[in-house]
Amino acid sequence: MESDSLQKVIAEWLRGADLPALTPRENPIPALKPPRPILAVVGPRRAGKTYFLYQMIADLLRAGKAGRGDILFVDFEDYRLRDFRPDDMDRLLAAHFQLAGRPPRFLFFDEVQRLPSWSRILRTLHNSNKYAIVATGSSSALLSSEIATELRGRYEDVLILPFSFREYLNHRNIAWNPALLASPESGLILRAFDEYLRFGGFPEAAGVADESAKRRILQAYFDTTFYKDVLERHRIRARHLLDLLMRNLLEGYAASFSISAFEKQLKAHKLAGSKRSIANYLRHLEEAFFLAACEKFDYSPRKRTMNPKKIYLMDTGFSLLGGAFTENRGRLLENAVAVEFYRRRLKPLYFKNKSECDFIIQTGARPDEAWQVCWELNYSNEKRELKGLADARRDLKISKGGILTYNQAGTRTANGDTIRLIPVWKWLLGEDIEKA
Repeated sequence: MESDSLQKVIAEWLRGADLPALTPRENPIPALKPPRPILAVVGPRRAGKTYFLYQMIADLLRAGKAGRGDILFVDFEDYRLRDFRPDDMDRLLAAHFQLAGRPPRFLFFDEVQRLPSWSRILRTLHNSNKYAIVATGSSSALLSSEIATELRGRYEDVLILPFSFREYLNHRNIAWNPALLASPESGLILRAFDEYLRFGGFPEAAGVADESAKRRILQAYFDTTFYKDVLERHRIRARHLLDLLMRNLLEGYAASFSISAFEKQLKAHKLAGSKRSIANYLRHLEEAFFLAACEKFDYSPRKRTMNPKKIYLMDTGFSLLGGAFTENRGRLLENAVAVEFYRRRLKPLYFKNKSECDFIIQTGARPDEAWQVCWELNYSNEKRELKGLADARRDLKISKGGILTYNQAGTRTANGDTIRLIPVWKWLLGEDIEKA
């Protein structure tokens, strides 16, 4: 491609305006010192991956670890780079040297899937041991599984999901501290939590006040996931089946999903759809970060795979798009907890024997945490909720955990075991968890 186009792109970066204002994400940022593994920033579309790149760049500049001339930032969706070819990379680096007076040490490539033979180019650049490389890709064209395959041990990843509750408060300019959480003013935080629970944490939706505008934004994300991330990417012909499945999940989230039962429902209505197709579509939706599938706890990996999974939406805001006439607050609360576990890079499991427990966390060879989620313990559900948690603790020999509620705190006793009740919004803010 023409060198003039490359120089214009680089000149705009080197002499450009200040980096955009952003809400800092709380993801740990690895030391960007070459040589190091390629850093792949992954997550759902519109969750803020590009802004996380800006955050890393701002940190480098602010700490004095780099100047603009040490950094090459390229958005490969720039129309001027539409003819970019692998052999243009040398010209791109040479143009940077020419304009900056020195070679770059940090390479930030946004939407890297637009770069032909992107994985070969990144591997070659990494092998030179000259650069720290950070890359993002659209979920419709670059999956986490493909990054792992293509970069073959040369990468680490950072997962960027919609805002955590802490980040949401920061984005809304709502200050909080432990003292505030114990005061009557905590009602301000609880009100924000109500909004977060209902509308989710996508940055764009969090930045608008109008409810109808939030819905339109979430509907656009849903439609893009449907068409680009799954239908077009995987060349699916059974559009009706994908549509039925996604609509079913919007209404049946935070609940067990049986592929066999769903297939029977289709047959009862004389609709086509095999178990294999349903399983494939579920996997595609999980790869696109639309949902998270939680397996039933078992020490046998095979049995985990064979049992029905509990399905959670990757953002609670998507629940607004379902057809349910009433909002199920308990399931929303459970979904928010599940997403937080995934954000913390923990893979939750659920416990089901004669009783049920919502989340089992296993970080080593054995499970070490058990959590139940309940909007409010009352006369009608307290015995069931306590028994499910107590049974899981006893059977799996777990001491850590408790019951996460909307706004109940305190303790309960089951089978001689003291169980703590912790409000979810405090748990999301990091309060009280160490005592659980």
